[in-house]
Parts: sequence; C-alpha cells; structure tokens
Amino acid sequence: MAGATPRWADIRAMAQLAERMGFDSVWMSDHLGFGDPADDAPGAWRGAWESWTMLAALAAATERVQLGNYVLCTPFRNPALLAKMAETLDEVSGGRLILGLGAGWNEIEFSSYGFPFADRFDRFEDDLRIITSMLRTGRATHEGRFEQARDARIEPRGPRPGGLPVMVGAAGPRLLRLTAELADHWNGSLRSLGETRALVAAVDAACEAAGRDPSTLTRSVEVLVRTLPATAAEPSRDHELRGEAATIAEAIAAYAELGIDELQVQFAPNARASVEAFEPVIEMLRAG
Repeated sequence: MAGATPRWADIRAMAQLAERMGFDSVWMSDHLGFGDPADDAPGAWRGAWESWTMLAALAAATERVQLGNYVLCTPFRNPALLAKMAETLDEVSGGRLILGLGAGWNEIEFSSYGFPFADRFDRFEDDLRIITSMLRTGRATHEGRFEQARDARIEPRGPRPGGLPVMVGAAGPRLLRLTAELADHWNGSLRSLGETRALVAAVDAACEAAGRDPSTLTRSVEVLVRTLPATAAEPSRDHELRGEAATIAEAIAAYAELGIDELQVQFAPNARASVEAFEPVIEMLRAG
C-alpha cells in the first residue's frame, strides 16, 4: 500500500468496502515478510501482519463475505491445532471460512523464523491428511514421517459439522494428486488464460486418476487488475488486466469459459481507490 504495510484500519476499510460493493469473499495472504531480514537498510525487509489474527478480526468486522486464506503456509503451524483454529474461526464468522492451504515457497521466511524448509511437501501431505480428517470427521489419528496426531479431536463443532471447505493451492503433479484426493477447492494462483487452460486440464486428469468427478472440485485462480490510470513509472506487470471497465470485464469472463468458478482479484495498487474503481466491472459481470 504505497510501499508500506497497510494498517488494520486500512485492511478493515477495504474489506468492508468490498462487502458493500458485492464482492463474494475477502482473502488474506500468509506471509511474515519479504526481502532480507538481516539487512537493516531501509526497504530491505518488508514486514507483514500475522494473517490468522487479521482474518479473525475481519470475521468480526464483516457480516456477509466469505473469508479465506490465500494460502496458509501449513509448516508455520501445528496441523491439529490449525484444524481447531479453523473450526473456531468458522464459528466466529458464522460459517464463512474457506481454509486455503499451501506448502510455502519463500525460504527466507522459514529460515528467519526457524521453520524447516526441507521436505516441506512431505510435511504438507501429513498436514493436509490431519487437517481434513479432523474437519470432516471431528478427529484424526495419523503417523506421518514428519507430523503425527493421536485421536486429535475437534469439540465442540462449529456451524458446519460436516466440515468447512478446504482449498489447496497446487500446480505440480504431487499437490494436484492430493488436491483431487482430499480438497474441496483447487486454486491455481496468478495465471494467464493460457496457463489456466493447461492447469484445468491437469486438474481434470488428477481427479479422474483419483476416481473423482472433476465437477465436484471448485476451481479458482487469481487475477491482477489495475483499475486506476498507470503512470509512466508503472509498466504493466505479468498477467495484469488493465483498461476500461468493459475490457477488464471481458477478460475476467473468459476465465469462466475455462471452467473457473471463482477469481481472487489482486489490485495494483492495493488501495481503496482501486477497489472503488472496480464497481463498474462488477455491475457488467452481473448484467451478463
């Protein structure tokens, strides 16, 4: 947000504005920071707020929108406790949580805070099996290579005793296999139309290999949207949608034709004015 980490007041204001405008969901990324934490030069390390705390606060500050993690880095938290945290936040939000999960990628965050980076995909599989079992059945017993749970229980249950939706961010064969087996929702991250088309085919193949009807898996990707005029110092970023509202709406509608159910919209710049300028796009998409 103008080169600085947004304050809670900024995040709350944008979420409440999005809810009033008719957005379906609000998402928080899960990062500890970017850059080099050992470098004290100005701007060498850009910090971030702890996302779960912020998401819990948004549950109390909003009424209708769904709330999601985009995506939660499972190695940062114990999986059985995370399942309990998710059930609790689903209770607080009145059944509006989408639990987005991923294995993480930014190695400097892991090393700086003392989390193991090696074997994170093996750890993620253990995590996902424990979390989905607890959310869907109320308990989990799992003896994994890295993570274990022994009769870990969720009690009391929240507003959705059958389990809240679990979204997995995945692009590679292994995580796509796990998504097809265990998730309710697949997310492909920031993708162009061509990349999305190829990934949707891979998702379908993973579902078929797992014996699952591909239509039972919700699909989403992220789009980067610039609704405000760009300056000469702001060249177009990869996959960025910009232009008049009709141009942006047409580009977004093309994702639906590929079988994408939902889009996470990232704004450039990340500011209230960008959200407000998106309202004509929403109106055009509603109209048709």
